Amino acid sequence: MGKQPVHVTDSGSGLKKSLTPAQMSMIALGSAIGTGLFAGSKLAISMAGPSVIVSYLIGGVVALLVMGALAEMTVKQPVAGSFGVYAERYLGRFAGYLTKYLYWSALIFAVGTEVSAVGEYMQYWFPEIPGLLWVILFSVVLLAVNFASVKTFGTTEYWFSAIKVFAVVAFIIIALWLVFHDSNDQFGFQNYTAEGGFFANGLSGMWSAVIVAIFSYMGIEAISIAAAEARNPKIAVRKAFKVSFLRLLLFYVFTMALILAVAPTSELISGGSPFVTVMSQVGIPFADSVLNFVLIIAALSAMNAQLYAATRMLHSLADSGHAPRLAHKTSSNGAPIHAVWMSAGGIAVAALVYAMVPEGGFGIMMSLATFGALATWFMILVTHVAFRRKVHREQVVLEYKLPGYPAASLFGAVLLAGLLVTSFVVPEFKYTLIFGVPFVIVMSVLYKLVFAGKKQPSA
Repeated sequence: MGKQPVHVTDSGSGLKKSLTPAQMSMIALGSAIGTGLFAGSKLAISMAGPSVIVSYLIGGVVALLVMGALAEMTVKQPVAGSFGVYAERYLGRFAGYLTKYLYWSALIFAVGTEVSAVGEYMQYWFPEIPGLLWVILFSVVLLAVNFASVKTFGTTEYWFSAIKVFAVVAFIIIALWLVFHDSNDQFGFQNYTAEGGFFANGLSGMWSAVIVAIFSYMGIEAISIAAAEARNPKIAVRKAFKVSFLRLLLFYVFTMALILAVAPTSELISGGSPFVTVMSQVGIPFADSVLNFVLIIAALSAMNAQLYAATRMLHSLADSGHAPRLAHKTSSNGAPIHAVWMSAGGIAVAALVYAMVPEGGFGIMMSLATFGALATWFMILVTHVAFRRKVHREQVVLEYKLPGYPAASLFGAVLLAGLLVTSFVVPEFKYTLIFGVPFVIVMSVLYKLVFAGKKQPSA
């Protein structure tokens, strides 16, 4: 389908501008610091061994490029549909349509991933209560938060994320003490090579684990979506991107380096979360229960932020005429209430998967979410190239620029394309392309049959 000239109507109409830079930073952290860090890290370590540190570093570089590209475009044009709207404007209407649905699918499955994890975590305390009941209970609570005003959402997410940040910082301090000040010889960087060397599973294992890293970082792009509801979007976006990226590198790369120094790979992958394994070495009373509480907060926070982003993306799709117009309507407090319940599909899928495969629900949902995550980031970088070409032709002066363009954008896009291909041969992500390819085909046919000839609604 060829590129079509398009008038982008998305302006975030009906949404309230209530978010502060601090809340926007916490929204990004809320999305990105969830089960991908606390539970997904176990999978990544099992795939790569100690070289998972490199995996998260590569994922961090890709995240940096995506964030930089988004910051550049968002500072110029902060809109509720964010990169979906940018794809629509600079690549064509179909590209915008597909990008928005790719991201929406990733988010609703990611929401399902988080809520599945909550069910598992609650069973640590209440093993006699079916996890499915916890899935339903917490889903209802967070749906209520997202039905409320964006100010309520921002405040809730701020404190959720603050608890996570405090917990991770405390964990880092404890791990540093174990590695550098404890006299026990079992702690230290010798664990990096104790079981088969640093690249214990080869370069292929390290590369495969980058997929988990990208899934873990997913959510940073929520800042650009939230920009349309920020009080001063241009200032807020730049501050939020800078702070969030530095925190993510600290929380992921540095934390993984410490975890692998505290315990050998075999111990980290034999139990539950690697964080629990490390805390068990400390001997602090009730440390396991405290950490389990943090894991639940982390999952709820990520679920909350991802559901927020999903509703705003569906709101933008409706604004472009690519989703039921009902999804564009907002309540008196500025919440797109119909988009909220329409985006709750991931919760329903998670509940179904959890009921059918309680032991493997988390892995299945993560595998499903990964296609949309990788494809969306790929589209963001491709859009950025088209964006730069347009502003160059029009001689527009940009307030913020991604350093290293065009090599940086193209390099990131190539890495993401490579990871998508790699997912086909990684057993843990066997559902990624099995879901993703048919999804793209179905959405393309749907566009051709239903939307291609329609006029875009006016704002």
